[in-house]
Amino acid sequence: MNIKQLTGVILVGVTGLVTLGMVACDGDNAISGNLLKKPTLSGTYDYEHPSTPSGNSLSIKDLLLSRAFKSTIGFPGSGNIDPDMQEASSTFSNASATLGRVLFYDKRMSLNNTVSCGSCHHQAVGFSDRMPVSVGFGGKTTKRNSMSINNPVQFNNLFWDSRAQSTMDLSLRPVFDHIEMGMESDEMLEKKLAATDFYGPLFEKAFGSPEVTRRKVSLAITHFLSSMVSMNAKKDLVDAGKAKFSMMEQMGHDLFFSERTGCFKCHSGNNFSAPDDPGGSYGAPTVAGTANIGLDKSYADNGKGNGKFRIPSLRNIELSAPYMHDGRFNTLDAVVDHYSHGVQAHPHLDANMKDKNGQPKKMNFTQEEKDAMVAFLRTLSDPVFTKDPKYSDPFAN
Repeated sequence: MNIKQLTGVILVGVTGLVTLGMVACDGDNAISGNLLKKPTLSGTYDYEHPSTPSGNSLSIKDLLLSRAFKSTIGFPGSGNIDPDMQEASSTFSNASATLGRVLFYDKRMSLNNTVSCGSCHHQAVGFSDRMPVSVGFGGKTTKRNSMSINNPVQFNNLFWDSRAQSTMDLSLRPVFDHIEMGMESDEMLEKKLAATDFYGPLFEKAFGSPEVTRRKVSLAITHFLSSMVSMNAKKDLVDAGKAKFSMMEQMGHDLFFSERTGCFKCHSGNNFSAPDDPGGSYGAPTVAGTANIGLDKSYADNGKGNGKFRIPSLRNIELSAPYMHDGRFNTLDAVVDHYSHGVQAHPHLDANMKDKNGQPKKMNFTQEEKDAMVAFLRTLSDPVFTKDPKYSDPFAN
């Protein structure tokens, strides 16, 4: 039997024999006999300093460090310090972010070489996958919709249930998830990558040694994820005085930031998302950045608890349908309809979803108002971010 290809079975960790079809032992051959590609890395990209229309210089190292020292309810680490994010800041480089890019898109990161992080996060659609739920390495579907990736370094709550506290905390969770990518152990991951010829030089350039370790993999993915900064949407250009809203976009903007709708209370700041520490305005203060928005009267999936899910960023929202944790809404019009007249009464409905009588708020938008809201949301799409080659798939060519 050819040591490079085992037909029918592969020994997987300590779980015994698993039927996978034709699987590569060294990660260089893939399912059905197709060769896994090697990355094409042409040019050098500046991952540390994202471009902004205002010309203000941003530093990813500084953003990582700000996450390490930010005082937030439920923040990990000792006191107000997260040593993982401190290390992520001190070890960041363009070389490590480049390594992270390769790891993000490499299907070798899954148990059977079929799924990468990029399989569920496509750049052209704001790093979402346009599916209600995603498909994992063994063909099973995930529990929730694949969230788009927008400025993740600026958050201390990630995933729909806010279970990750930082990009470092998030970095390898999908890799070891039994549905998503299925890797079984640190040793399995390290040996698989070490046996792939192009990784030694990439790890050496990034960290000064060709040795592959879980820690280095986590840091590199953290660096790449943290460099994903989207700040070149039309809304950003308007704020920088380089563009103007259309009449319809302006109407939607004014509605969004009005007390009547209160959209800005949950989707605030640069990322149009909930603050990590909402001070209790979204329910219990230990459930930062989440809310029950009245999707159901009774939830099959209770999220963080009591039907509360992370309030996501609205950046690139036009691109990342379907919407909500279960992908129930196919269009932005349907989302606006929900907030207009579809909010359900629930014992833990967020206060911002209630009227003065404590009942679900009904805004009953006119068609023009609904169109205006959607027009404004589209100004949050960032064509620079979704086309920037430094975030692209290096295995695509």
